Amino acid sequence: MARSIWSGFLSFGLVSIPVRLYSATQEHEVDFHQFERGTSDRIRYKRVNERTGDEVDYDDIVKGHEVGGGEYVIVEREELAEIAPGRSRALEIEQFVELAEIDPIHFQKSYYLGPSDDDTASSYALLRTALEKTDRAAIAKFVMRSKEYLACVRASGPVLVLETMYFADEIRDPVTELGDLPKAASKNKQLDMAVDLVEAMTEPWKPEQYHDTYTERVEELVEAKHEGREVVAETEPAATGATDLLTALQESVAAAKKGRSGGAKKKAPAKKTAAKKKAPAKKTAAKKTSTKKKSAA
Repeated sequence: MARSIWSGFLSFGLVSIPVRLYSATQEHEVDFHQFERGTSDRIRYKRVNERTGDEVDYDDIVKGHEVGGGEYVIVEREELAEIAPGRSRALEIEQFVELAEIDPIHFQKSYYLGPSDDDTASSYALLRTALEKTDRAAIAKFVMRSKEYLACVRASGPVLVLETMYFADEIRDPVTELGDLPKAASKNKQLDMAVDLVEAMTEPWKPEQYHDTYTERVEELVEAKHEGREVVAETEPAATGATDLLTALQESVAAAKKGRSGGAKKKAPAKKTAAKKKAPAKKTAAKKTSTKKKSAA
């Protein structure tokens, strides 16, 4: 069984449920070390005093926050620990909201929230079912590893999922960051075709059909270089110009619809062929059985 990374009590109203938090995701990553080009010498990092060039022990390093004009306020680790939130075991629900109201940009990282006490497992199941039936999410705050988190708790099949969230002031304003953005497209033939393309390419969400192709290409690159084979890079797609947009949309819609109809036609004959193959097999089996009976007689 997986090891929990936090344990505490999930509470709403006067109900308190012992729970444990588990990692819900893991990322693909190919490990690399750093070397000096042309050698097999590893590159190592050291903590060095930029004025003297001397290496500094970790215990002698403190943190400093710049307050302007090249001036820094130095803060000790102990001072940060004193003001940090304590090791709280409370995951207290402050309100329930419509899950659809939460913009996914607020979500940070996903965790599984499981019951830690068999005696109160029914309370866990009760909350999970209530959230599922109402399509609501619980908003709560809790402390983990000396940091306070805003969290969203939602039902997902048999489990409660906790999403750590960004606070509102941690999300950057897109207009401030990007400047003026294009206005909404006016209703015209291009917009109609764009909607048609979205409709033609709409399918049920199947996460298992997607996988990390970049990591696969990195692994293939390493293997190819190890075997001395040449690697050919893919060419980047060119941007579609405004004059070619309508044509590109029309061709895309046609291709999407053709792909769907072609897939449907291919599946039907496969079923008929399978049915025809099975029928003779039954007849043959029947003949063999009757032959055996005659011989026995």
